[in-house]
Amino acid sequence: MNKSVRPPAAMPSERATGLGFADRGDDIGEPDFQAIQQSPEFKVLRKRLLWFVFPMSAFFLCWYMTFVLFSAYDHEFMSRKLFGAVNIGTGFGLLQFVTTITIVLVYRRYAHKKLDPQVDRIHELAGVGKK
Repeated sequence: MNKSVRPPAAMPSERATGLGFADRGDDIGEPDFQAIQQSPEFKVLRKRLLWFVFPMSAFFLCWYMTFVLFSAYDHEFMSRKLFGAVNIGTGFGLLQFVTTITIVLVYRRYAHKKLDPQVDRIHELAGVGKK
C-alpha cells in the first residue's frame, strides 16, 4: 500500500451542510464557493444587502439629481441668501456631504445588525472561522 496516497479528509461542516471545503488533496482545502453561493444562507445575505443598497442608492441619486437640476436650471432659487454669504445652492451642496455621511452611518448600523450575523453564519457553515 502506498502511504503517500491518503483518503481525502472531510470537514465536519462539509458533511453536515455541504458548504465545506473542496478537496485539493491536502488538509487545508479551499472553500467550495459554488456550494456557498447556492446555499439558502447566502441567498438571504444577498437579499438583505440588495434591499438596502437599491433603495438607498435610488434615494441618493434622486436627491443628487435634484441638486444638479436646480443648479443648472433655477439659478434664481439657488442664489437666494440663507444667511450672510451662504445661499441655497451652498446649503444644498453642504447637505450632499451630510446625506453621504448619514447613509454611511445607517449602512454601518444595518450591516452590524443584519449582514454581519449572516456572514458569520455562512463562515460557520463553511468551516471558515475567525482566528
